[in-house]
Amino acid sequence: MWTPDLPVSEKIIRAFAVYFFLLIAFRLTGKRQLGQMSSFDLVVLLIISNTVQNAIIGNDNSVTGGFIGALTILALNYGIARLVVSSKRFERVIEGAPTLLVHNGRVIEANMRREMLTRDELMAALRRQGILSVDEVRVALLEETGAITALKRESHPSTPASSTPERTA
Repeated sequence: MWTPDLPVSEKIIRAFAVYFFLLIAFRLTGKRQLGQMSSFDLVVLLIISNTVQNAIIGNDNSVTGGFIGALTILALNYGIARLVVSSKRFERVIEGAPTLLVHNGRVIEANMRREMLTRDELMAALRRQGILSVDEVRVALLEETGAITALKRESHPSTPASSTPERTA
């Protein structure tokens, strides 16, 4: 129960390999997988987790072996998070950049296709933000997290600077 069936080094190497494989795979499959998860996406995620479980633990069902695999993944995740925070370049590689989906009321279809988003998914995200029509959108972005954020267009001209009350210190 407590004695691992595999050498500790093999457990660590297996966890490293699976972690980096999944990191790359999810980065390549797009941001949609992260924030706009459908039932289908959840099923795929559950199947992947069950599939890679054996790759991490091998034939080892010991408690210690599980702890070693889990600690390795947690340590990797912590290390990657520290690198992301300390390096803009590394952050861009790991997390990507926001994708422009709508600009001044016009949907950018090429970006929608590249991110595998449907117009219905976009409209649902806009409605959650109180926007009922694409025409109301100045900018909508698919963020690195997979969330869609939108800014409304100005519905009236901005107030002239002379009519803005001055602040006194």
